[in-house]
Amino acid sequence: MSVLIIEACGPGTSIQDQGRFGYQRFGLGPAGAMDRVSMAEANILVGNGPDTAAVEMAVLGARFRVDGGRMRVALVGAGGVLRVDGVVVPPYTSATVESGQALEIAPVRAGFFMYLAVSGGFDIPPQLGSRALHSRGGVGGLGGRGCRAGDRLPVIDVALQGPDVTAAMVAPSQQVTGPVRVMFGPQLDYFSSAGVTTFLGERYTVTTQTDRMGIRLAGPKIEHSEKGYNIVSDGIATGSVQVPGAGEPLVQLADRGTTGGYPKIATVISADHGRIAQFPAGTKFQFLAVTRAQAVTAVREQAAALEAFKLSLRGAGETDLTSERLLGLNLNEGWGG
Repeated sequence: MSVLIIEACGPGTSIQDQGRFGYQRFGLGPAGAMDRVSMAEANILVGNGPDTAAVEMAVLGARFRVDGGRMRVALVGAGGVLRVDGVVVPPYTSATVESGQALEIAPVRAGFFMYLAVSGGFDIPPQLGSRALHSRGGVGGLGGRGCRAGDRLPVIDVALQGPDVTAAMVAPSQQVTGPVRVMFGPQLDYFSSAGVTTFLGERYTVTTQTDRMGIRLAGPKIEHSEKGYNIVSDGIATGSVQVPGAGEPLVQLADRGTTGGYPKIATVISADHGRIAQFPAGTKFQFLAVTRAQAVTAVREQAAALEAFKLSLRGAGETDLTSERLLGLNLNEGWGG
């Protein structure tokens, strides 16, 4: 059996997939990849289904070594750079790695989370239907914990088909910029009209108080209505925007709690979950209210873009390095609004 050996990694390294669902009523949130689109792109490059479990790395890079057989790998997210035995693998390109070869991943350059996918996926037992680590719940991952140096990650051996591939189009994760889209509610009545105007009209800054649970934003205070800022605790969704008494919003993400007692002015639409999760500290952006129909259209467009990304793959030596494609692959200042 092929094995990916972890020689070094940061504390934010874990196994993640699409997450687990159906357990929030028991107090267990979904976990899963913070940026599911980037994880899907990495999986597509190595021939996996888009939701196959991958290694998620936060900010810091990692070093791996292959043992027991060859495998195909790909790295996507946060401008990360993958080297195989010191040779750089181009962005959005897979690489076939032989037993004994080393993989080195540099720290992030433009974002927060990177994803390393391997052909076949990891042969790790799922817990409650998912391999995703929920660190606070001690579920999934490697026996309920994250990755650390010395871990050996067994890989499902599959026959590698064809050459390494690269994408001939700008990746879906890089196609959407501008404001973060939200749908209002469910406690919009807990905010004054002036508070709603502030929420949509001002720019907010991502603080250093950011992790897999959520993002604390800094910016103009959002005014509550006469109802105040306490509610009977109710359910929280990924993307829920809570506003405590201090008036600065909190955006709940993959490892969020399942209930909370602060009113929620809006919810980030699912098509923008990965975008906001990738905003590094200091990013300034604005919220934009959309309708349910617009939110549904956005997620359908995202799925169609991933399918087009898959269809655009070609042999790694066949892609023309046009200026248009190179500019599209350059992760620039386009994170915020």
